[in-house]
Amino acid sequence: MSDSPMQRGQQWVKTLLLFTGVNTEVSGNLEQNQPQEGDSQEPDNYWLTIDETNLTPKQIQVLIGSDGSVLDAIQYLTNSVLNLNQSQEEQASYTIELGGYRIKRQAEIQALATSASEEVRATGREVEIKSLSSAERRQIHTFLKEFGDLETFSRGKEPHRHLVVRPLGNSEQ
Repeated sequence: MSDSPMQRGQQWVKTLLLFTGVNTEVSGNLEQNQPQEGDSQEPDNYWLTIDETNLTPKQIQVLIGSDGSVLDAIQYLTNSVLNLNQSQEEQASYTIELGGYRIKRQAEIQALATSASEEVRATGREVEIKSLSSAERRQIHTFLKEFGDLETFSRGKEPHRHLVVRPLGNSEQ
């Protein structure tokens, strides 16, 4: 395998897809992190996009899965396998994209986070957001981290884990 994390990711996903009978290319882009003061160093995030040009609509549907479940599984496997036995400094984060699904879902997640933050501010009460994958919960945690008057945490156990948004310092649970 190549030394570049992006090339390793592209190669790994392409090989995984070949095992499923899907022969297509995987392109990659580095998403630049904007480190915030006091934040720990986040690993580089690589967007690996599965080329849909020669895929049938059925193949695309199967690879995305219900509510992105198959795409999430591919992403989880990619991150787990490629970061196995890597030092903290060498680890990378991979986002797997197909058919614009991640971009659309990111917009939906951001709208959910904005709506929840507005509701918390208006009512002063906590709001639970259900039916999110762990990656989606992490996105909302990251997005709302910038709101100094709110805090987020997860409650419950998988598969019934929920994200909670509440006013900062409101410790009623």
